[in-house]
Amino acid sequence: MSETTHDGSVAVSAPPSPDEGLTAADLAAKYGLSVSGARPSLFEYVRQLWDRRHFILAFSRAKLTAQYSQAKLGQLWQVATPLLNAAVYFFIFGLILEADRGMSREVYIPFLVTGVFVFTFTQSSVMAGVRAISGNLGLVRALHFPRASLPISFALQQLQQLLFSMIVLFAVALGFGSYPAMSWLLIVPVLVLQFLFNTGLAMIMARAGSKTPDLAQLMPFVMRTWMYASGVMFSIPIMLEGKPEWIATVLQWNPAAVYMDLMRFALIDGYGSSNLPDHVWAVALGWSVLVAVGGFVYFWKAEERYGRG
Repeated sequence: MSETTHDGSVAVSAPPSPDEGLTAADLAAKYGLSVSGARPSLFEYVRQLWDRRHFILAFSRAKLTAQYSQAKLGQLWQVATPLLNAAVYFFIFGLILEADRGMSREVYIPFLVTGVFVFTFTQSSVMAGVRAISGNLGLVRALHFPRASLPISFALQQLQQLLFSMIVLFAVALGFGSYPAMSWLLIVPVLVLQFLFNTGLAMIMARAGSKTPDLAQLMPFVMRTWMYASGVMFSIPIMLEGKPEWIATVLQWNPAAVYMDLMRFALIDGYGSSNLPDHVWAVALGWSVLVAVGGFVYFWKAEERYGRG
């Protein structure tokens, strides 16, 4: 195309662009472009996570090592912290408030220590999950990787910390007359089920915390309430004797109480099956599958929004 200017010269105008009038979506389709950081399919997402399994394990180990790197006692705090908590709870609830009613001292002390260690596993996984994305924005924005690697790594870190603490837990059980038996083999499935539950919960909290940083300030109060409602320091059926039965049933079926009671049943000789709610293994499996699968899908659906500002 051409046109005559005011001085009589001829100017040639550029031909219309072949992309004129096309939307951004049309242009992307025409030139084979894709959204940066787009969410992959669920199957592809699982495959990507499996490909990065070595990174997930190495990252969790590095976080665990760095956690107490500035303390003089170093990794000993992994065991000392929950053990000191158990000592404080024993002084308050065992000696002053007599929450050990219905249990001998040989049963109550391992009962209390087991509850503190097992609940701390869930509590720490939740608190780490809240900050998994918001506390690692530099990593999220700098590198392309499945973001679920972060909450999974933090849950794995807490599992490794619990495994260190189990050495002390075994020593406490032995010191109060609970010796190794076939029931101790049940510890493995209990830990697997609780780890799946904690991982799913960490992913749920990671997505929520990525958009609401104030959630990290609220969660300690939520976790403290959950701890008191889960029978960490006392036996729920004994303490609620005389109350409506459905209250004790609801509290015993909450996942934190379920995993604590199963661990106590496996580890402590004097803690028999009569202390467990009905269908406890089915409830434990149901909680782990529901929260692990639901949490994973919930986290995956927001994959492309993490670190976007």
